[in-house]
Parts: sequence; C-alpha cells; structure tokens
Amino acid sequence: MRTPVDVGWAHFSRLTFAPAVRSGNLLFVSGMTASDEQGNLVAPGDIVAQTRFIYEKLATVLAAAGATFQDVVMTRDYFVTMEGYKGTAAVRREFFGDDFPSATGVQVAGLLRDGALIEIEAVAVLGGA
Repeated sequence: MRTPVDVGWAHFSRLTFAPAVRSGNLLFVSGMTASDEQGNLVAPGDIVAQTRFIYEKLATVLAAAGATFQDVVMTRDYFVTMEGYKGTAAVRREFFGDDFPSATGVQVAGLLRDGALIEIEAVAVLGGA
C-alpha cells in the first residue's frame, strides 16, 4: 500500500507526484531541487546554497512522515557541475553529523528545473533503521 505524505505544500496539488510516499516502513522522498513554494530557484549559480536549501526541504518532508535524518538510509544526488560540488559534503555533515547514509552521486547533462545545479532524493526507514 502506498500512502502519499502530505507536507502541506500547496504547489504539489498542481503536480503529478507526491513529495514523498510511504510504503510499509519505507519512505521514498522525491527528488528535490532548490525551488521555493512559488517555483523560484533559490541561490542560482551556488550549488552549496542549493544543497542546503534542499536539505532544509528534506527535513520538512521527513518531519511530516515522523522521521528525521537519522532514519535516512540512502540519498542520491544528481548534479550538473563538479564546480563547487565538493562543498556539498560540508552540508551533508551539517544535517547527518557523522552518521551518514549510503549515497550515490550522478553527474548529468541537465535537470528538469532550469538553473538547478543539484537534485537530491532519499529513502528512509520509519520506526528505526
């Protein structure tokens, strides 16, 4: 059984996907870019600031599902440039501390959101990993 997570973001009513879906004790978080609720790109040209904004959004999604970063078991980064990408590791440390989930980084030619430098998705185990 799939249960969409209601984060309370009005703009998702216009989209064809949920910010996250729960299936059993698994939470699948959709890929997120650094777009605010009005669809504006945050921090154009700054992959580190975009990453921080995405992790702040991820915190909101996790909280709506009753989870925290400690429940995240996997993240996947899609990024369009290596310029500044190394700096995203410091942001991961801010949110995960020293308890990192598994991760995959994939450099891509482009993302659907124009100007986005990175998109991040995650999987969490609810009720303890």
